[in-house]
Amino acid sequence: YLRPHVVGADPVQVERLMHVAESVLVGHAEAKAALECALLDLAGQIAGLSMAEMVGGISRTEIALSFSVANPDFDADLDDVARIWEDGVRLFKLKTGFNDHGFDLMRLERLRALYGDEIGLRIDYNQGLAAHDAIRALRDLESFRPDFVEQPVKRHERAALAAITHAVDVPVMADESVFGVVDAVECAHMRIADIFSLKIMKSGGIRRCLEVAAIARAAGIGVYGGCMFETSIAHAAGTHLAAALPELSLGCEFYMSAYYASADIAEPGLPVSAGKVRLPQGPGLGVKPNPDALARHRIELLDRQ
Repeated sequence: YLRPHVVGADPVQVERLMHVAESVLVGHAEAKAALECALLDLAGQIAGLSMAEMVGGISRTEIALSFSVANPDFDADLDDVARIWEDGVRLFKLKTGFNDHGFDLMRLERLRALYGDEIGLRIDYNQGLAAHDAIRALRDLESFRPDFVEQPVKRHERAALAAITHAVDVPVMADESVFGVVDAVECAHMRIADIFSLKIMKSGGIRRCLEVAAIARAAGIGVYGGCMFETSIAHAAGTHLAAALPELSLGCEFYMSAYYASADIAEPGLPVSAGKVRLPQGPGLGVKPNPDALARHRIELLDRQ
């Protein structure tokens, strides 16, 4: 659907090409995000500007990593936290709601006891709480001083999420409830959360994330750099987004390629050190696909003709 409209086109005309893409293809935000990333990379190389400079300028050159803790085997998670801690990571997000409430409280208590106030704890329910029980559950967590609690209830339960946000002291972050601009407008109007999680793949590209961020800014809502288990190419794009947004100060999740990928598909790899991801240098994205690495993951498709 997209290929006939972009092959041979001028990559500098990003807005026009993305308008065409959105006209010919409904949904498929990840595909549109990939197309936009490629266009901005090419346009940046032509202009001699980084992607961050292309979309708003550089407000920062590094951002703290927020590492997710999600293993049902909590002892294994503790080993991971200790290892990542040695690398300088200080922000850890517990995935909760997949076990009983007591298990979640135990994990928070252990981490706070082991690392004291040095650790920044955040909590992500991934829509795992029942709306009628969420306020009680979140109040139980407040003594552990989490930075925020993410998406406690189902994405469509906006009225419930707004009620929770107004009832508890811990900041609440919306993720699945805010995919794109229309969601952002409606959710900002309802004040369903204190923070929106920005994800390039969820919203359909950097430009759409910037629009969501602008709506959040106007409503006094914070923003966070989330991701969807991506490679270093998407993480690099996310880092450019974070660099262009001065208000994105709560950290980001662009660690998967550095810690979990068996081999990087980009060269050079995304610079990660001392608990932070650093803005890639050079025009455009600042990283390039590694053809040999990509070839190992190539899947041949049958000719549909």
